[in-house]
Amino acid sequence: MNIYWNSFADFLAMGGYGLYVWGSFGVTALVMIAEPILAVRSRKSLVARLKRQARADRNKEQ
Repeated sequence: MNIYWNSFADFLAMGGYGLYVWGSFGVTALVMIAEPILAVRSRKSLVARLKRQARADRNKEQ
């Protein structure tokens, strides 16, 4: 297999597998960007829920 391309278009085509290669690359990049964002949002939501629950438990005891 040739890893040297004659033009940028040949590079993008990836020997006929360009759609698969660049689609896979795009999905992977999207997941790698989205995962930390979603993890932070989930953590913030969990912390807020635990704080509300702790306040409710404290108010019940009084």
